[in-house]
Amino acid sequence: MILTEKKLIIKKVNSILSNKDLWGRKMFKICDLIRNSLKKYDWVGFYFSDIVNKQLKLVAFSGEETEHTIIPFGRGVCGQVANSNKPLIVPDVKSEKNYISCNINVKSEIVVPILKNNINIGQIDVDSNTINAFSDIDKIFLEEICELVSKNYVLNNN
Repeated sequence: MILTEKKLIIKKVNSILSNKDLWGRKMFKICDLIRNSLKKYDWVGFYFSDIVNKQLKLVAFSGEETEHTIIPFGRGVCGQVANSNKPLIVPDVKSEKNYISCNINVKSEIVVPILKNNINIGQIDVDSNTINAFSDIDKIFLEEICELVSKNYVLNNN
């Protein structure tokens, strides 16, 4: 990922978050922007936490449809991140024991939490049809996106 490309995406995300669209629409626009800007990002989605019921709810995505619109904490890569509050890169999903398959073409995944006041309010989930598609550069980039989302998040958004 080229640094100028990353900076441009971050700038566009800031612009999307500052407009007057509804929260869900903003999240869809960000998903589309990221997926359409970065070749190996084949599916991009935002899950937000339902802390009371200990589950994640899919708010927005770009890519193929998924049946996984609700994921219990602890289940799959997203559920693991909901419990750990730490980013997780899975270079090869076939080697991940606690993996929920959304699409047979997915080969690798990265999930980065969205934290607000040290509480996991959600996460960004990115799937790639390429094995070992993600690196620490992707993690840092997605952490920046999550930080922007967190700063603009209001409890009644979703």
